Amino acid sequence: MLTGSMRTLALVCLTSLSSWAGARVELFPSVGTTKEIALTGQAVERAPSADAGALARNLERLSSSGKKGAVVEVRFSGLSKLVTSGKHGHFTVTFTAGDEAFTVGAHPAEARVEGAEPAVAVVDVIADDAPFFVVSDFDDTIAVTHVIDPRKLLETALLRDEATQPVVKGMPAFYRCLREVSSAHPAFALVSGSPVQYVGRIVSFLERHGLAPMGLYLRELGPGTLSNYKQPLIRALLHALPHQVVLIGDSGEKDPEVYAQLRDELKGRVRRIYIRNAGKSSDARRFRDMVLFDTPEEAARDAVEQGLASPTCVEESFPRQAGDDAGQVFPVDGG
Repeated sequence: MLTGSMRTLALVCLTSLSSWAGARVELFPSVGTTKEIALTGQAVERAPSADAGALARNLERLSSSGKKGAVVEVRFSGLSKLVTSGKHGHFTVTFTAGDEAFTVGAHPAEARVEGAEPAVAVVDVIADDAPFFVVSDFDDTIAVTHVIDPRKLLETALLRDEATQPVVKGMPAFYRCLREVSSAHPAFALVSGSPVQYVGRIVSFLERHGLAPMGLYLRELGPGTLSNYKQPLIRALLHALPHQVVLIGDSGEKDPEVYAQLRDELKGRVRRIYIRNAGKSSDARRFRDMVLFDTPEEAARDAVEQGLASPTCVEESFPRQAGDDAGQVFPVDGG
């Protein structure tokens, strides 16, 4: 969501802030299997003030310092582990199921550090027989961010929050129909360039717009993370989850190129690639064997044809109008 120069501007603005909240621990929502789940989080020095305005909260988030060496207790499904936070305050804990597999569905996990309120996050345990899982981008795929317009991007990143950033109309319904394709619901992982400091903001945004729980795998801000940060995260997810995958992103930045690279690497794992038209879409070669869509309805109707979405859900969510030819979307032939 923020480039390096924009983050520098944000940090300069911090000189106008005079009060800070106390230390805390964050736990990030995740996706796991019935056999194993990995939980990540961060111990930080301070938290956004609940009564501050959007600008102040966003600046506090972006400037929060990770606390290295914090002892964190992480709990899930009756299991508990202690871990010490490392660089930037980050920590990872892996839980392996014993004789009884982890129960499919959304379940709470908890992290605690001494002197701070516990953090709770949702773990979505995917069924072994789920037909696929979804990896989605966030900015300009689910939420309107205006990544290709620097001025609007900065406004969104700093002056808006979970209550004021617009959702891409129709995307929550599209994702709901993907989830309802099977009683063994697909799981969703959100892999995004939005900064890891915005986890709380994004969780609240997803809840506000009725989106199913998603594992959040965001970018650590820094000069070495401006490119090629999605591929390692998605590869790790594909290693952890044996299911096929549906990739959803937008045309504004590099999602088509990243997804094409992964599709070529992981023969047979990628079921479908959906790219929302958010600009920079004149070169059809970027979208070879992908579905480039202008409205979520188009993507949803293609998903029904591919057996990826519930037909009933799509018809209820996107009722056809008389003479409506929506849904005639086909993979682009790049030649």
